[in-house]
Amino acid sequence: MPISVERSLLIIVVCGLVVFTTRAIPFVLFSGKKEIPEIVKYLGKVLPPAVVGMLVIYCLKAVNVVKFPFGLPEFIAVFVVIVLHVWKRNNLLSIGVGTVLYMVLIQTVFA
Repeated sequence: MPISVERSLLIIVVCGLVVFTTRAIPFVLFSGKKEIPEIVKYLGKVLPPAVVGMLVIYCLKAVNVVKFPFGLPEFIAVFVVIVLHVWKRNNLLSIGVGTVLYMVLIQTVFA
């Protein structure tokens, strides 16, 4: 069922307002003179590594290590991501190279 142009524009505007509001709330709540609560500082430290860990587990959960290619493309790509990240400390570079390498491996080497 196609939707009208007006409805599409309304959806875009509402989504934009929601994104803007959620991005602006921390600046309003923790502006200038107010001290950031300890729980927020703690969550800022522990959540990023926890989320990355969950993403790694989610991405590797379906790897079959008893059937060809025995998870080799995944583990090669993970190894390259780890080495690049330790070496260069650049998230975009390590994730980008790991993703491209994984795609090359599954499309050509282990196809």
